[in-house]
Amino acid sequence: LTEEAGNNWLSTPGNLQNILDNLRKAQQDTEVQVVLLRINSPGGSGAAGQEIAREVQRLKEAGKTVVVSMGETAASAGYLIAAGADRIVANPATLTGSIGVYMEFANYQELFDKLGIESEIIKSGPYKDMGSYSRPLTEEERKIAQSMVNDTYQQFIDAVAAGRKEHISREQLQEIADGRVLTGRQAQELGLVDDLGNFYDAVQIAAELAGLKEDPPIKEYGPRSRWSFLIP
Repeated sequence: LTEEAGNNWLSTPGNLQNILDNLRKAQQDTEVQVVLLRINSPGGSGAAGQEIAREVQRLKEAGKTVVVSMGETAASAGYLIAAGADRIVANPATLTGSIGVYMEFANYQELFDKLGIESEIIKSGPYKDMGSYSRPLTEEERKIAQSMVNDTYQQFIDAVAAGRKEHISREQLQEIADGRVLTGRQAQELGLVDDLGNFYDAVQIAAELAGLKEDPPIKEYGPRSRWSFLIP
């Protein structure tokens, strides 16, 4: 499955629903023995990452072997998805890791004051406008935001620890799960990645895991361009 954003006008970047649909198709396809998931993503929404990771788990529950091939980047939520695979292959220079969570709130109050802009908010509760860009967070709001970050972070740790339990202990994982970005080679040394190689190396590894010959038949699932009807 390839979900890399394209660089030309004929390309259609993947989105969450495309990815979920294609993972479900691969799960239901009786001809598929191994799913090779190509990830090129710096991360993003933790919830979206969890949705995709759940479908990767369902692939394994359906008896499919899952191999991840990391592209230029597979970090944060991108690594969360990869962690559930049976085998992870990265390029030595792949940017990966970045295990962590953050929330960001912009505060333009001083700028608004200089420009003479006033913001008036009518709200149903004290926290309904939490994160408003017209004022700073209160101490209580900071505590609420930090508790959300901490909980999401623990979910992230739980998922990686479960997926990589044979390669890295939870204690070792906690030591490096501080948001740092790693190269593919560094990640392999730490137990976050299994093999170093490119996409075709990952294809060969997937074939070997399935007991297939060299150059196995490959069926590709991915988003179709809106212009694909013009191309044979």
